[in-house]
Amino acid sequence: MELTLLNATGQASGTVQAADVVFGRDYNEPLIHQVVVAYQANARSANRAQKDRSEVNKSTRKPWKQKGTGRARAGRASSPLWRGGGKIFPNSPEENFSHKVNKKMYRAGVRSILSQLAREGRILVVEDFTVEAPKTKLVADKLRQMGLQSVLLVTERFDETLYLASRNLQSIAVIEPEAADPLSLIYFDTVMVTRGALARFEEMLS
Repeated sequence: MELTLLNATGQASGTVQAADVVFGRDYNEPLIHQVVVAYQANARSANRAQKDRSEVNKSTRKPWKQKGTGRARAGRASSPLWRGGGKIFPNSPEENFSHKVNKKMYRAGVRSILSQLAREGRILVVEDFTVEAPKTKLVADKLRQMGLQSVLLVTERFDETLYLASRNLQSIAVIEPEAADPLSLIYFDTVMVTRGALARFEEMLS
């Protein structure tokens, strides 16, 4: 698989040969869907709680007698059928949202995503991407010059200056290859990788 190589001004200056085992796989939509849903579910925190009929602050006295009133029988005001009553199946802080995905499936899903992005021309390769100072304007101007807006920038190693310069931009994220997750790969319009990061991808996913 050949990926487009960009120069410092965003112009195509050639192509880079990428491993087909990582960037030339078939598109597996069901697997990608399963991997993305599992990633989102595993990121959820069970921080919501509701009360059942035994926990709401209501009197336990029978509202009215069982017979003779013409109304439906009622046992207590905390009934889930009543306004202000408890929930039938309340949410609990112990609720578990996690989905299990095998490592082999996860890696296959990431490879399928990268391959589809490569076919759509959404993966671009640069020799390097750096800025002189941790200033947001430098990164914004550089991406504007390259004609890019929504970018996931994957660098070979953590660059603190680049991270500080880009963290205020919602349309760009800077990560390392190990931190590339299925949701981020799909979310951004363009995935820009350095040559070193490309080699790391091939090493990890081959």
